[in-house]
Amino acid sequence: MRFHRMIHVQEVGMAKQRKLELTPRLRLLADWVPQGARLADIGTDHAYLPVWLLRKGRVSSAIASDLRSGPLSRARETAQTYDVLSSLDLRQGNGLDGIAPEETDCIVIAGMGGENIAAILDSAPWAADGKHVLLLQPQTHTEDLRRFLIEHGYAITREALVWDRGTIYTVMEASAGEMVLTEGQLYGGAALLHDPLEDRYLIERIIRLQGAVAGLNRSEVAEDKKKADHLRELITALMRMREEWRYANCPSN
Repeated sequence: MRFHRMIHVQEVGMAKQRKLELTPRLRLLADWVPQGARLADIGTDHAYLPVWLLRKGRVSSAIASDLRSGPLSRARETAQTYDVLSSLDLRQGNGLDGIAPEETDCIVIAGMGGENIAAILDSAPWAADGKHVLLLQPQTHTEDLRRFLIEHGYAITREALVWDRGTIYTVMEASAGEMVLTEGQLYGGAALLHDPLEDRYLIERIIRLQGAVAGLNRSEVAEDKKKADHLRELITALMRMREEWRYANCPSN
């Protein structure tokens, strides 16, 4: 019995000393969280981000929220493994429901579609009160999220691309403000002129849009022809953005 207890104590000690490594996209988000922030991580899943920030002493408080009980259970296990369970406020809820504005000043919403992030923010208009910084990492529909932000009193203050396990992800920082974007910037990025991954990002978007145009061209529906014309204009805008990027970053060319 004593032997088994000694093994258990050793395992706990090893778990507490184990180093928590973040994926590149989560590490970029972590780097952008202000020192001493009151963090709310929405859709936290395993809670790697708030746990890492708590262990580093980077945040003064952290709420880890998720819609489902399964991810929240995983979040609890992560916090327990890395010995920050007593410091992490675990909550089950839909988006920012159940989180009061004064409980947080830095809101992270990552790992879901841009339209889902927009829906969460739409249900919590207080996030645009000028007292909150948003760190957003949409997996898809980045253009929908950018459009929502400019139409609902937000401005993107910085944006970056990160390569993570074979995929380029967009990370945005936004807060209350006004912003005007061209159609090309909605799709190709609001502030990525000097990002080293922007050229590849634009190429991927252009290729995807070209495939969509090819599909629409096979249709006999008049509305589809109009959609194809719009996408061709968008492709031209993205190609122009790519030339601007090349001029800014490859002057010898």
